[in-house]
Amino acid sequence: MQEQFVGFLSWLPPEVITVLIAMIPIFELRGAIPWALASPPGGGLEWPVAYVFAVIGNFIPVIPILLWIEPVSNWLRRYPIFDKFFDWLFARTRRKVQKNIERYEALGLILFVGIPLPVTGAWTGTLAAFIFGIKFKRAVLCIFAGILLAGVVVTLVSMGVISFLNFLL
Repeated sequence: MQEQFVGFLSWLPPEVITVLIAMIPIFELRGAIPWALASPPGGGLEWPVAYVFAVIGNFIPVIPILLWIEPVSNWLRRYPIFDKFFDWLFARTRRKVQKNIERYEALGLILFVGIPLPVTGAWTGTLAAFIFGIKFKRAVLCIFAGILLAGVVVTLVSMGVISFLNFLL
């Protein structure tokens, strides 16, 4: 799916594509940084550029989600299908993060967003901040810190894999 998305946007500069990939819920910067380092013609972006643009892209949805999740979900819950969807989404998110948030609070949210595993990241962390009633400023700071941490981890891993593949080839 990421390849089709990038192919559709191939006329854009790689920095913009990196931002757009990082904004997508499933890929976030875990998909944007490896793509930015390896994919564009000529071998990709330099790691500092890839890191900065991926972090920016991953952070862009955070504030709108934090501001709009409650009014939008409350409005959509008037319809049974959306009510079921939000029940499922919020219950799933609660199950995934409850131990970390309750035990470690802010640090738990930072680590949840910052450890680049499937079903973790800024989007889920933002939902978790809403579900557990974390104040807006604290949520933004924790999620941003988590994004920075995830960016470092993903950049280091991506550079190691790329270097290893270049060594083999």
